[in-house]
Amino acid sequence: MANTVLISELAQLSGMLMAAQDGAAKSFVESTSLLGYVHKGGLISYVLVLLSFVAVAMVVWNLIELRRERLMPRAVVEGLAKYLNARQIEGAIEYARRPENASFIARVMAAGLTRAQKSPFGMLEIRTKLEEAASRELEVLDRPTNVIGMLAAVGPMLGLLGTVIGLIGAFGALSGMEGAARSSELSKFMSIALVCTAEGLLLAIPCTFLYAMFRRHTTRVIGLVGEEAETLVAPLQAPGSPAAQVVPSVARAASPVGLARPVNAGGVPVTAMPARSA
Repeated sequence: MANTVLISELAQLSGMLMAAQDGAAKSFVESTSLLGYVHKGGLISYVLVLLSFVAVAMVVWNLIELRRERLMPRAVVEGLAKYLNARQIEGAIEYARRPENASFIARVMAAGLTRAQKSPFGMLEIRTKLEEAASRELEVLDRPTNVIGMLAAVGPMLGLLGTVIGLIGAFGALSGMEGAARSSELSKFMSIALVCTAEGLLLAIPCTFLYAMFRRHTTRVIGLVGEEAETLVAPLQAPGSPAAQVVPSVARAASPVGLARPVNAGGVPVTAMPARSA
């Protein structure tokens, strides 16, 4: 008898849920405006719509900023090459810092050359300093892409939160109301659950794809910028350049005096001695 009553109650609950879903679907069909769909999802639905606008803004920003012409303008590269081929480091730094030459490669070259000048090893560390400067600039360049990745992760969770809130409201309507009012409330909360789930997925799926695409594009373009930067600083590392000649003198000054002297078989340093008379 108890099993029969339980089965009957489950069947009744299933029928009410199906009726509520049919009501929600009918209401969705009758609402032809996009704003109507968003309104049925409640507050979380509006939050997801706002985040979708943020995602679109970040995508547009990346499409503008991650172009090779934007990161490495040909005119800026030619200007830097002119100064560096003439080994005019101060002139190259001043040229790279001009507002009209603002670009990724200009900021990297200005920071790298400045730090290399301050280093006791001079241009010997130019590649290391350029890598450090590029890492800092890349953190700034990757911020919009990281925001897209964050939205790809947050979207489904917000959609799931809306789904849970809708289900909580639906079961509350089942337990606290009767008749037509219960069906109306159940339809309302099922709309919240379904709309939030759909919006969360609509936000996450494109953001996941775009995040991977922008990361790959950034890696490829930054590799090209790195190759161009190495070409630009190559004249500074030539054996006959004044910048490269600073390194041996600094190395000699930094080395212990005793290690610079020759030693005999017993390990005793050999000093210059005057020749003995016969």
